[in-house]
Amino acid sequence: MQCDRCGHKAVTFIRYSGRHLCPDHFKDFVVKRVKNELRLELGRTRGREHIVAAVSGGKDSLVMLYLLHNIYRKHRNFQLTALSVNEGINEYRPLSLAKVEKFCNEKDIQHRVVRFEECGGIPMDLAVNFRGELTPCSICGVFRRNCLNTTAKELNATRLATGLNLDDTAQTILMNLTRGDLQRMIRMGPHRIIKPGLIPRIQPLRQIPEKESYLFAMLEGIDFYTGACPYAGHAQRNIYRKMIEELEDRMPGTRHAIVKTHDQLYEPLCLLYPDVSVNRCERCGEPTSGRVCKTCENIELLRERMDGGYRNPAGKE
Repeated sequence: MQCDRCGHKAVTFIRYSGRHLCPDHFKDFVVKRVKNELRLELGRTRGREHIVAAVSGGKDSLVMLYLLHNIYRKHRNFQLTALSVNEGINEYRPLSLAKVEKFCNEKDIQHRVVRFEECGGIPMDLAVNFRGELTPCSICGVFRRNCLNTTAKELNATRLATGLNLDDTAQTILMNLTRGDLQRMIRMGPHRIIKPGLIPRIQPLRQIPEKESYLFAMLEGIDFYTGACPYAGHAQRNIYRKMIEELEDRMPGTRHAIVKTHDQLYEPLCLLYPDVSVNRCERCGEPTSGRVCKTCENIELLRERMDGGYRNPAGKE
């Protein structure tokens, strides 16, 4: 098949737009959408921006870092720092962090690694033994968000960039809808309203499907980690991932429609829930919607179980 724009051999067919694209026009297609998304999320930035990019070493986070570096490296008012979280999964995370370190060394990007323990958390390989009814991903997600926000503040970041792609975003929206959690729809990134103590998040890949992120990485020769987290099989997100994949396969454009619907509902939801505010945790001072943040709640629960000798029954990990 030939590229619809230049007649050269196509490398992919974009089903939701009906276009065949060669490698060069496909990469341009990705870059233009990322630049447009950054303009929407950052607005007309006039002051200095220090973007801290959360990078795990997988395809999405390294593609995001690659694009941020290429787009802003010549802008004097922009600083870029890579931030990785080591969750304490010994057979998984060190391998992916090596990919990030290699990439940052090649691009001369500052790279900071923070461990769960540095932010008061508990390494995942230990925490899963005492999790009880909690899923590994629920523990990990809470600790990771805390590490990212607290470390980004230490680095004086103005924005925290995450590698969430179009599929991830559509899944999160659908999860919140099926749970009836409309207030969480307002708190989702990218953050339009800056809350005290919370570094606002941006999502440069918000309009980029996962498969396109993968293809872009391959075409640009980005060396990313392909391994899967050993605890990811318990994630409820897997249900929504399969659901969205089936919908998109039958009705191309479903993911974009879900995200567009969320964006259209954002302002009406803000009017419906005008008092959604961010408090400070009574124990650690970090932002929370309640009195005590989830990080402190999980740490207290896990440590009580550790002190009491509780362990998950065999085969429940």
